[in-house]
Amino acid sequence: MSYQHVENLLIRYRGQAVNIKTISGGVYEGTVHDVTNNYVALKVHDSAGGDDIVFVLLHAVESVLPNRGN
Repeated sequence: MSYQHVENLLIRYRGQAVNIKTISGGVYEGTVHDVTNNYVALKVHDSAGGDDIVFVLLHAVESVLPNRGN
């Protein structure tokens, strides 16, 4: 899948909760905050009750799963 297709897919889920698995085996859960042609920014809740932003490079994305439970 080309990066443009991944970018277009993530744009559709902007503001929604997703799980992103990377090719290195990492799994990131959060709300799609921003999408560029290089990365997706996820808003995740930290253990202290605040929000953090995690950036995942598009070329590292293996799969995207919408989190329908949130």
